[in-house]
Amino acid sequence: MAATIYSVDYYYTTVEDRPGQGCRFLETLASEEVNLLAFNAFPVGRDRTQLVIYPLNATWLGDLARHEGLRLIGPHHSFMVHGDDELGALVTIHQKLCDADINVSSSNGITDGRGGYRYLMHVHPEDYDRAMTVLGVDQAVRPGADFRLEIKRRFAAKG
Repeated sequence: MAATIYSVDYYYTTVEDRPGQGCRFLETLASEEVNLLAFNAFPVGRDRTQLVIYPLNATWLGDLARHEGLRLIGPHHSFMVHGDDELGALVTIHQKLCDADINVSSSNGITDGRGGYRYLMHVHPEDYDRAMTVLGVDQAVRPGADFRLEIKRRFAAKG
């Protein structure tokens, strides 16, 4: 399978860098049935951690944030790539961007252990639209289309 590249939105927030903060955040997301395409956490300073959330349904994440009083920054745009894991799988993608003088500002990927991979890639906001064109991203195709998780929303506003 050739690589499929999707446009995905992400949001971030910061929390105190203490044991259990990330766990509580993930528990809240799960209890309110906010499904994630991806999640990342990393330190920002001595006592803060940035949580980066790539939701399957941004509306549900927004509802949760409003009800919980959570300050989310976003949406920001990124690319999710998935395809067959093979030697040099990402070279063609990066070469297209390089040829167009577009810098990949950050990225992260992992193989699934079954012959596939997923890769998150960020470019500078001013290069995003051009990167979409260079990479041939079809915005009508969403990354959740291949998910097999069925969720019946039962979210209710608190208090």
